[in-house]
Amino acid sequence: MNNSNNPIKFFKFIVIFAIIWNILGVISYFFHVYMPEDAIAKLPEAEQVLYQNIPKWKTIAFFIATVGGLLGSILLFLKKKTALPVLALSLIGILVSFYYDFFKTNLLDIYGNSSVVFPLLVVLIGIFLVWYAKKLNTAFFIK
Repeated sequence: MNNSNNPIKFFKFIVIFAIIWNILGVISYFFHVYMPEDAIAKLPEAEQVLYQNIPKWKTIAFFIATVGGLLGSILLFLKKKTALPVLALSLIGILVSFYYDFFKTNLLDIYGNSSVVFPLLVVLIGIFLVWYAKKLNTAFFIK
């Protein structure tokens, strides 16, 4: 039997990685959203403007992206079918959050083109987790 397409083969590794990755995302959310005023004041002026002008919908999208990713990864670990829609919602949160960052701010002017690399990695991991959850659903591995 060919196991090259077996989504279960690396299940523990993938899910533990996803949980750790998303814990780091939740930590990042809290650092960004609850950054003290004195810490913001120490940033260069252009970065201060970025932090001071974040709309509520972007903050909500960031929350959905990070907390949804963590919850979806935990549900995946528990082999629950509900992991798929939660991870899909998280991916939508990721896309909405980065839409704001790259199309509604001057983030690229401030940080340069290299600032695209990490968000691209976040999007790719989000897409992978949705795909993986769907693959596990199809394999009847999760309930």
